[in-house]
This record gives sequence, structure tokens and C-alpha cells, in this order.
Amino acid sequence: MNELSQRELNVITSKARADKAINSLKGILLGINSDDEVSEKEFSELQKWSVKHHDLINRNPFREFMSIIDATASKEVPSREAVDDMFWLCQKYESEGYYYDAVTADLQTLQGICHGILSDGIIEDAEIVSLEKWLENNTHLSTYYPYDEIRSLVVSILSDGKIDDEERLVLKAYLNQFVNLESKDISDKIDNETHNVNISGHCTSDPDIEIDGKTFCITGVLQSGNRRELERRIEDAGGIPTKTVSKKQTI
Repeated sequence: MNELSQRELNVITSKARADKAINSLKGILLGINSDDEVSEKEFSELQKWSVKHHDLINRNPFREFMSIIDATASKEVPSREAVDDMFWLCQKYESEGYYYDAVTADLQTLQGICHGILSDGIIEDAEIVSLEKWLENNTHLSTYYPYDEIRSLVVSILSDGKIDDEERLVLKAYLNQFVNLESKDISDKIDNETHNVNISGHCTSDPDIEIDGKTFCITGVLQSGNRRELERRIEDAGGIPTKTVSKKQTI
């Protein structure tokens, strides 16, 4: 593809690329702010995000995003205030109409939330609780990947009212599947921490599930039957029902 045709393609797709970037950024900001703190590593990820999307700088509101990020980097604006201002701009942009339908936009936001939570390489309890609240408020995404899988795992982790380090590591490994961090150092750190974690979700309709010898965690409200009956059927098929998930389990 020659330079002129690439330029023309960029013009044609600029609206779609801008909307996807805004949806993702909204989620990143929600994820970063979910523990009510903005660390240097989290803000550094925002800076790298702005560099990646610099080609959109002539399209509003990206010019304003870049200005806020630059002002924060030079200590003119506190990072927490900058995150709030950028989130307000995302909401303002929403009112001007979107290229994507609501479901696609919200799934892009969910991906951004996962990105924001992982942006410093640490998952705090408050971030998990905040993620669960967002998932609970967006049940219209049920049956869409990866909403069901993420929600099932988060509900399982919070079901006993406490979050241990192993559950946190499983969640980190799972969210890492949907995130491409701009910071290579943090990305490599997460990969190294989770490379032994073996977990995959089965929340789609009519999935092809291998049950024999596998462990299953039942969460949420069942549409029919009861939990004990489902556990019995898993056992009859050679599976192992469990109350919680761990990095040693294949689910």
C-alpha cells in the first residue's frame, strides 16, 4: 500500500479509530481510578497511551487529552485531577455520537478497565470490588465474550468475602489475556508472575467442555436446578467441583 492510499485509509477510518480509542481510554481511566489513587506507573501508562494515539491529535478531544497529560507530566496538574478531567472529556465525547453500537462500545470500555487495573502491575482489593460493581451494572453484556468469563471469575473470588494472593494472581493472569500494556517492563513482569497459572473460562452458550479430571467452580445464580445437583452431575462426569479457584486448577 503506497503512502497516499495509507493516508486516505487513515482519513476514512479515523472516526472508528477515535471512538475505539475513547472507549478504551474511558475504561483505562475507570480502572486506574478504581482504588482512588493514581500511581506514577499508572500515569506513565497513560503517557504511553497518548504517544500510541498521537496520530489522532488533530481530532477532538485528543488535543485536550494530550494537553492534560502534558500539564500533569510537568506537575502543573495533579494526576488525580487529570484523570477526572479526562474522564469528563470521555463522557462529553459520548454525547456527540458514536461509530460503534452500545454493546461494542461497552466491551471496549471493559477491555480498557482491565488495562487500567493492570497498568501498574498490581491488583488491589478495591480494584476488584470496583470491577465487580461495573460488571453488575452492565449485565446487558451477558452472553458476550469476555464479559461472562470475567464476571464469573470475579464473583467466585468475592464469594467468600476475602481475596487471597492466589486468587489475585489468577485474576491477573486472566485479565492479562485481554490487555496489551504499553509498558514492556510491567507487561514482562506480569507474564513472569503468571506463566504457571492455568485457567480458562467456559461461560459461552453450548461450549465444547472436557469434564473428566477438570475442576469446576460454580458461581452466580443458576437458571435452573440447584447447585448441589450440578455438582453431582460434574462428579458423575469425572469432574471436580470446587468453591474457589486457584492457580493450580484447570477450570
